[in-house]
Amino acid sequence: MCDTKESGTGGIKSARTALATYSARRGNPSPSHSQPNETLRREVESDALEFDDAASFDRYCFQQRPIGQRRGEIDSGCPSRDTHDLPFRRRNTAMKVFDLTAWRKPESAAGSSAPAIMIGAFVAFGGILFGYDTGTISGIIAMRWWLDNFSTGAKDDNGQLAITPTQSSEIVSILSAGTFFGALLAAPIGDRIGRRKSLMLAVLVFTFGVSMQTASKTIRLFAAGRFFAGMGVGTISVLVPLYQSEMAPKWIRGALVCCYQLAITVGLFIAAVVNYLTSNLNSANCFRIPVALQFVWAGILFIGLVILPETPRYLIKREMHAEAAESLSRIRRLDITHPALIEEIAEIEANHAYELSLGPSTYRDVFRGAPHLGLRLLTGCGLQMLQQLSGCNFVFYYGTTFFKHAGIESPFIYSLVTNVVNVVCTVPGMFLVEAWGRRRLLLAGAVGMAGSQLIVAIVGTAFGAQPNDQVWNKVMIAFVCVYIAFFAMSWGPVAWVVTSEIYPLKVRAKSMSISTATNWLFNWAIAYATPYLVNNGPGYADLGAKVFFVWGTFCVAAIFFVWFLVFETSKLSLEQIDELYERVDHAWDSNVFQPSWSFQDIQENEVGQASGVSLADRTEARRRAAADAATAQGAMNTHDAENGHGITPTPTGSSQATSSATETDEDKIIASLGNVNFTF
Repeated sequence: MCDTKESGTGGIKSARTALATYSARRGNPSPSHSQPNETLRREVESDALEFDDAASFDRYCFQQRPIGQRRGEIDSGCPSRDTHDLPFRRRNTAMKVFDLTAWRKPESAAGSSAPAIMIGAFVAFGGILFGYDTGTISGIIAMRWWLDNFSTGAKDDNGQLAITPTQSSEIVSILSAGTFFGALLAAPIGDRIGRRKSLMLAVLVFTFGVSMQTASKTIRLFAAGRFFAGMGVGTISVLVPLYQSEMAPKWIRGALVCCYQLAITVGLFIAAVVNYLTSNLNSANCFRIPVALQFVWAGILFIGLVILPETPRYLIKREMHAEAAESLSRIRRLDITHPALIEEIAEIEANHAYELSLGPSTYRDVFRGAPHLGLRLLTGCGLQMLQQLSGCNFVFYYGTTFFKHAGIESPFIYSLVTNVVNVVCTVPGMFLVEAWGRRRLLLAGAVGMAGSQLIVAIVGTAFGAQPNDQVWNKVMIAFVCVYIAFFAMSWGPVAWVVTSEIYPLKVRAKSMSISTATNWLFNWAIAYATPYLVNNGPGYADLGAKVFFVWGTFCVAAIFFVWFLVFETSKLSLEQIDELYERVDHAWDSNVFQPSWSFQDIQENEVGQASGVSLADRTEARRRAAADAATAQGAMNTHDAENGHGITPTPTGSSQATSSATETDEDKIIASLGNVNFTF
């Protein structure tokens, strides 16, 4: 990351920035944790400082305390609730449904966020490939012309040509088999050639699969095309959230990754519309038009990727520091010599260097590395597994067939309605993920999904298939839509958000690929098993609406999983999330966590390790220096008052020694931090 050579301009500016922050923390006496709120307000007024709201004032009070004291509060738990120290992140996660301030750029953030938002939103276009390819198959295997020409001789109850449940399972699930392997391949490819080039390669593989489907005249070729298209989708499903999280500012990272889920729902909706418009065509165009439209989505994404930058964090991982600075400069619209850009690059470099100091990145680290990488992988895999076991893809894969077997006329129309609900309700989730935070939204979503699914199961079991004009069919449809609404606002987007941000840079691609592969593994299992669960006849479970008891039970399990294992990561940088897992033992305490690590802490740690002084020792020394300075200043003020002088005489003894020690200490910090060469 850095060499102890003569510093360049970037190193000096970063050192000066670090020193300024350090000096502010150890300068004048900091207010104590127990200092009355009114006293603090008088100090603020005397300094002519202004705050927009109480939360800003609380943050100011928190930041004035020395680093050591703040760490002590984090180690010992949340500060007392009857003081002014209510943690800043908890204030920001107030339960407001449309908290537009969550999307407002912080005043302290330098540069422009527009490029990052536009890049993240465009890359989310990969979700359309995912959603559209997932959504088309439900309608295609129900089209009359496709069944007549692709059937191998099986017939349905009406004597018409059809495909067997086994063939249906294979055709639908083989996409998920391809995505499973594509997701696993995303890690070595993404780390080898980069996030952007890997996405371009995945688009080409996807296009090859679409070509096979379009030209197919048999089930075997059609299924083979779906496998290759699935490989492309699987790689894209790993790399798109990874790309978004690595280049997005922390204050809007969750909303940007939610754009990926929004694009998936848009793809599902477009697929439902196209299927409905082509379902009655009496020619090969009934399925070739829906399939061939995927060339359009793939072409748009590929052309855009040609001009997009690589993520700064990947470039730093590859020791390409100058290119990382240029990439971040494009994303933040800051000059390459801007102090804020230099400090952000420096913090990423420092964190990556710390990770490398723990040893090389291997798949063993993904399961057993520190801090708590095994727990993080369990969290990511569990979220992706439960997202699938909530029953979402049952509705989108077999919704049309389910509505038809339930005695509902125009099942294509109701399938289209569920897709509309899915798209519309994903938009509030983009606000809620920042306003409520990840944990609260997942918990609320799991409760809502469990309740609505159990109602569908009870109604369907009690009254069975009824004619279209029966009120119970309408109740079932209504609560299926309620379930989709809760899913779209919570588990749909937030599972991708959390899994894209909880892993450290060293193992991020590997961990993301494993957790995403878990998603596709259960996606495949559900797609393969569902026909056996819901169809009637010998050898089939014939559950019908009872299958919603299964999905509802998993939603109840999801409530406990989130409570015990999912940490709150909103408002934290990707580097600060490492500290969260290192310092917080229980997930239910994570929403009151306040980060204390920063660039200067990490750099001082590296310098201290070289001199045999630990970070804990320097933190304690810093606290004592601040206390000595406070004592000296108090003695000087008392001396002034007693003598009545406007100019304080030069103090002797301890105060002079303290001043000298302070100057010496600061000189050492400038020297040590100024020697960092970031080789821009």
